[in-house]
Amino acid sequence: MVAPTVDEDCKVTGGRWYSYYDDTYVDSARAIDIDHMVPLAEAWDSGARDWDSARRESYANDLGADAPLIAVTAKANRSKSDQDPAEWMPPNASAACRYAYEWVSVKTRWDLTVDQDEADALRAIVADCPDAIVDIETP
Repeated sequence: MVAPTVDEDCKVTGGRWYSYYDDTYVDSARAIDIDHMVPLAEAWDSGARDWDSARRESYANDLGADAPLIAVTAKANRSKSDQDPAEWMPPNASAACRYAYEWVSVKTRWDLTVDQDEADALRAIVADCPDAIVDIETP
């Protein structure tokens, strides 16, 4: 990764990012999206609907850990949309373990629920991930 540069108008004018979802390096900030690991709609369906507005805002802007917000290609982020791991996984097959662990980390960090299809998909993914450690940080 190359740190971005910012011009006098606060416009990102340089930098290089790695999108692990699709194993792609990107040199243009316009080609990058900041993805909510657990999409806002998924969080809502998983318990965020019961939060007050301050907690929802904290979730949407969570910079307290590495996993909640991640730079990925716009193409990968838009193909993911608001789907959970039962419905979407990164096109880069070697990213499956990392993705599953980060998903679980965010769900746990924010005390969000997991539905049966999601749990089944996560179990299947993690079964192929040796020596896995999920690092959980609380907000």
